[in-house]
Amino acid sequence: MNRAKLEVGELSSSLIHKEKPRDGVVHGFSGEEQDGIKTTSSATTMVVLSTSVAVCGSYVFGTAIGYSSPAQTGITDDLDLSVAEYSFFGSILTIGAMIGAVMSGRLADYIGRKRTMGFSEIFCIIGWLLILFSKSALWLDFGRMLVGYGMGLLSYVVPVYIAEVTPKDIRGGFTSVHQLMICCGVSITYLIGAFATWRTLALIGTIPCLIQLLGLFFIPESPRWQAKIGKWKECEASLQCLRGNNADISNEASEIKDYTEQLQRLSESSVFDLFQKDYAWSLIVGVGLMVLQQFGGVNGIAFYASSIFISAGFSGSVGMIAMVVVQVPMTTLGVLLLDKSGRRPLLLVSAAGTCLGCFLVGLSFLLQDLQQWKEVTPILSLVGVLVYTGSFSLGMGGIPWVIMSEIFPINMKGSAGSLVTLVSWLGSWIISFAFNFLMKWSSTAKLVPETKGRTLEEIQASMNPVSLER
Repeated sequence: MNRAKLEVGELSSSLIHKEKPRDGVVHGFSGEEQDGIKTTSSATTMVVLSTSVAVCGSYVFGTAIGYSSPAQTGITDDLDLSVAEYSFFGSILTIGAMIGAVMSGRLADYIGRKRTMGFSEIFCIIGWLLILFSKSALWLDFGRMLVGYGMGLLSYVVPVYIAEVTPKDIRGGFTSVHQLMICCGVSITYLIGAFATWRTLALIGTIPCLIQLLGLFFIPESPRWQAKIGKWKECEASLQCLRGNNADISNEASEIKDYTEQLQRLSESSVFDLFQKDYAWSLIVGVGLMVLQQFGGVNGIAFYASSIFISAGFSGSVGMIAMVVVQVPMTTLGVLLLDKSGRRPLLLVSAAGTCLGCFLVGLSFLLQDLQQWKEVTPILSLVGVLVYTGSFSLGMGGIPWVIMSEIFPINMKGSAGSLVTLVSWLGSWIISFAFNFLMKWSSTAKLVPETKGRTLEEIQASMNPVSLER
């Protein structure tokens, strides 16, 4: 057994020994959740404000994802973009996000959680303004990539900041607001995009960025990050601000300091250490869930929902409004059920629902090609998309990220998080880029000819035309 594993075991043992029964109940904890810390179980005004400012970044995340669907018709008409050019515009967001996600952990550790959020929002604002004033595909794509880069940073730093500033008894509920606000960002962008032009929608996208930038001046830095870099006085001041002026923070501050010092004695781990046999199960589960999440096609539907509805013969604006009505309540339900039903049952129900939704959408397009049930196919496609969206919002959207944060050893979380996030955004890029092409092309329908009732000469002539002039 190597030194790193021994050190993790020693750290875990030292934490377990501190656990004591309280009120006749044994309370467990992990990380900074240690017994004896006197923190309030209710949220102070500063905790609520800090979380609210942080999740503005989650809302920005959602608006970036939701933008390309309602904007597709307007952008392609105004700038005369081809299917390939618009697919590249939609998918380049995820390329920027991959770059941001890979850099996010080190950047947040180096300059702090607040500065990283502010840094990301500057890129998002510049990106939205480039989209707003773009006259060609080049500037449109560059702006979209900058928004993606900011989004990649936010996807890591927002939940980390919330987890580090909230008391342990309410941390789960507050952290789950991150996923809810992403959903709200997507949904409200769909709703506004049904009535606003694509340039107006880009301008509106800067508003939550500005709100977070201004709000960062009124909230404290993460006390745990300040402890990590040795700023103990600043750590205590931030903790006092978050817990209230009259709160006794001595025990919590002491526990943070002790835990931070123990963590700093752990040996450094690299991403290559993940591929050892000891971490194989965790790696397969973490990466596998992200692959299933992305290759289930969520970004194909999220980015191009409007074109799906139009292709199926249904109103794009009405379809997107219907998605809004389904998405937010189902995400809220998932947040409420996550700790009650458990991860696995909710994940299985969600996966089954997304499978059913994809089947219904595929069936509607098949019937459309066969010229069967023409009156039913638009409704069937709408039902399929809504079933898919609702089921994904219930569990597949957030649970893979929750499980990823729970299954890796503490000394491997940084490397594992970077790898899993990279896999997620890579899958997102593949789906978002290929989706429009797949909507217009079917290998079975286009490449395989019908040979029934045709002579061999007719079949071969149609597939291998030979010039008669030779």
